[in-house]
Amino acid sequence: MNRKQLILILVVGAVVVGLGALLYRRDTSAWKSSGQSMGQKALGEFPINEVSSIVIQQQTNTLHLVKKGEAWHVKERFEYPANFSEIGDTLRKLWELKTVQAVKVGASQLGRLDLLPPDQGTNSGTLVQLKDASGKTIKSVLLGKKHVKKSGGEASPFGGGGEWPDGRYLLVGEPGQDVAVISDPLNNLEPKAETWIDKEFFKVEKLKSVAVTHTQDTNSWKIHRETEGGELKLADAKPEEKFDATKASAAGNLFSYPSFTDVVSPEAKPETTGLHQPMTATVETFEGFTYQIKIGSKTPEENYHLQVATSASLAGERTPGKDEKPEDKEKLDKEFKEKQDKLKEKLAKEKALANWTYLVSKWNIDAILKNRADFMADKKGDEKKDGGAADSEIDAPIPNINPPPIPLK
Repeated sequence: MNRKQLILILVVGAVVVGLGALLYRRDTSAWKSSGQSMGQKALGEFPINEVSSIVIQQQTNTLHLVKKGEAWHVKERFEYPANFSEIGDTLRKLWELKTVQAVKVGASQLGRLDLLPPDQGTNSGTLVQLKDASGKTIKSVLLGKKHVKKSGGEASPFGGGGEWPDGRYLLVGEPGQDVAVISDPLNNLEPKAETWIDKEFFKVEKLKSVAVTHTQDTNSWKIHRETEGGELKLADAKPEEKFDATKASAAGNLFSYPSFTDVVSPEAKPETTGLHQPMTATVETFEGFTYQIKIGSKTPEENYHLQVATSASLAGERTPGKDEKPEDKEKLDKEFKEKQDKLKEKLAKEKALANWTYLVSKWNIDAILKNRADFMADKKGDEKKDGGAADSEIDAPIPNINPPPIPLK
């Protein structure tokens, strides 16, 4: 190889390297820009403690979460208290969001990522606005299509398994700015009011008795127990009634883990909710709580209208035990006071529920809906009703129903 050939090869190599670098910069420019870069905060810095309202808009649906004093409320649910921890976690998450990838997208391509403004219908995103007490927007972000990760295997026959959301595209600022990809799909940021209300409800602990008054008096009943965890008994049992405590076990655990689906407008008329002629239940506990519960009509979604009023007769002082030692008294008095303070706090929270009408699912109140006869032991022979066969009939040999063979000619 002579000197001219060597120089030619070096020149060609330099050109190839230069073209490669140019192409690399051109390709990566579509993924990087001055506004967004990997590892930076997707929404930038903003004063999280100054956020006093959150507005979530998705097409024609809009939700307002509003802070009043130290409490948050859901405007679209008649200012019902919002889930404080859910809102706090969401704000913290937005403040900490990091960009894992940045994409330079023109205005004409935003629809492919569901990043069109909410009022443009199809391919539009979810607009989230964080505002201060004066209504000024602190930060605005448009949430687009969720980034989906595929498992690489076949989808499960029970649904899912093939892919799942592991991130989301979002746009901060005006179209033409950078689109960030984040590693959180932000599934909760939707304008569904019922998912943002505070679902903390009343809870019956150490149940003592339940008295249910049906609209038809013969269906009414009361069960009670004499000691905590004791056997349930039917009050005013008639001689012919054979109470089955096993069938009443669900009533014995009534409202141990209650929840509600939604709240009803305070302006709803009793005739609409069925609470003008309710079924009522009085629940008493060994801790001195009394719950007056009214149950109205049922919705097509199998939810019932419910109201609850809570009261309590709490012990003011502890009765010392016989031969109680002075060193034990101080400890026991402290434990008693701490317990009473918790019960007073529970009472205050549950009394506030009386101002509202709730929608609760059927399984929450199924025990109350039972009639008196549902708690009675089965009579002998009941299993043979409705055309049921007796044991002797079931155990009898199966007759030969095959026809005799036809003789061959």
